[in-house]
Amino acid sequence: MKMIIHPLYFFSILILAVSGCSSDENTTEPQNETPLAAETMLNVSYGSSPQQAYDIYLPEGRTAEKTKVLLLVHGGGWTSGDKADMTATVTLLEGTHPNHAIVNINYVLAALPNTPAFPNQFLDLKAAIDKLTNERETLQIKPEFGMIGVSAGAHLSLMYDFVYDSTDQVKFVADIVGPSDFTDPFYVNDPQFQLALNFLVDASQYPNGTNLAEAISPAKQVSASSSPALLFYGTVDPLVPLSNGESLDTALTQNNIEHIFSVYEGGHGNDWSEADNQDLQDKISTYINTYLVID
Repeated sequence: MKMIIHPLYFFSILILAVSGCSSDENTTEPQNETPLAAETMLNVSYGSSPQQAYDIYLPEGRTAEKTKVLLLVHGGGWTSGDKADMTATVTLLEGTHPNHAIVNINYVLAALPNTPAFPNQFLDLKAAIDKLTNERETLQIKPEFGMIGVSAGAHLSLMYDFVYDSTDQVKFVADIVGPSDFTDPFYVNDPQFQLALNFLVDASQYPNGTNLAEAISPAKQVSASSSPALLFYGTVDPLVPLSNGESLDTALTQNNIEHIFSVYEGGHGNDWSEADNQDLQDKISTYINTYLVID
């Protein structure tokens, strides 16, 4: 029930306050709160599976109003790999962007006979981001994200942004050799492609008649609401063809999405030159400072 209070009540309170306080008493010094110390939390669970866990690195002096989050997603062909593979990236980002929180995530790996990758791994990212968002006051973070993915992790990051990020929490994606177009002849003409597609995709989670290769291809899911993106591909990658980068570049251009498409001499990233790796780091750093700036 709404309480109705007579205006004279407020007037009398005002008179008492003015008469009872001197001007010195009204000028109190603000209390300086001690900044939060840096904190690392390992293997934080975000689901029922032991693989649904992430490490979070919280910076000193963080606040829920300013501390944005870098989310790292490892590769491994959707069937292997671990967040430990991104440890060097965590260390690098802690040095170059010490005021950002960093989350390094694991997801449930695909395995025979009944653990497909898609859409489960996309939904794992959603579950982790939802948990971080719900705990923003406890963690003292601002739930705006820059996603940095490698190989399969880049594919997952792109798909999350293009399809699942309905509230625009992702502000950019860095795609390092991520598969982006499974309708590419490079994949379709592989005799094992259909078998792999059947293994990786839970068809029951998609409407009947869905072209599954298109449904899990980021280049086919780009829209005007997609986030800015960095694309990094090799000229002779035996796993992800340069044509995948070109397809994604074209789709982003057609939808007027800000992006940078970088092509380096070499294969799947492990043989790129020191100069190219430095260029990659510099471009990611620029995107962090542009799209995930600390206010």
